[in-house]
Amino acid sequence: MSNKKQAAQKNQIRIIGGEWRGRKLSFPDLPGLRPTSDRIRETLFNWLQLDIIGSDCLDLFAGSGALGFEALSRGAKSVTFVDSHLQSIKQLWLNANVLGTNAEIVQKDALAYLTSVDRAFDVIFLDPPFNQELLSPSLKLVHERSLLKTDAKVYVESEIKLDFEMISDKWRVIKDKKAGNVFYYLLCLAE
Repeated sequence: MSNKKQAAQKNQIRIIGGEWRGRKLSFPDLPGLRPTSDRIRETLFNWLQLDIIGSDCLDLFAGSGALGFEALSRGAKSVTFVDSHLQSIKQLWLNANVLGTNAEIVQKDALAYLTSVDRAFDVIFLDPPFNQELLSPSLKLVHERSLLKTDAKVYVESEIKLDFEMISDKWRVIKDKKAGNVFYYLLCLAE
């Protein structure tokens, strides 16, 4: 197999469920961009199966768009993709056009977006670049700006095991798991 063909396959995600199951989507080769694996996405969407249909989702730090496109494939009403990298934004537009979906795609710094957005979501995907300490400020803004609808869920992916009591007493862990070197969590607001 040629190096060019290997690189093209390396920079693809596969939708694993729903309407577009099996479709492959390309993503740019950018430093730190690591799409959520098939295994983790399968677990996450099993966790969300009762919440995703008809939901309004936010894919913050969208990168490849793996989480947002999976949500749309499985019946989400809308997904807003937010990323600061122009290459990611261009590829998200191309992938949305290929799939025939009118997803909202925003090129903006994630924290700036959270500061300016004026709507709430049913599901928020927070999978920031690792080792940049973006989870805590993101979760703080989501809470402070009331960006969650009633019974909303927040998915978080991290390179380290998180202590949510240290981050904030505002969050409750519904489910959590580890795959390889990735820790992932499903959260809701604490009552």
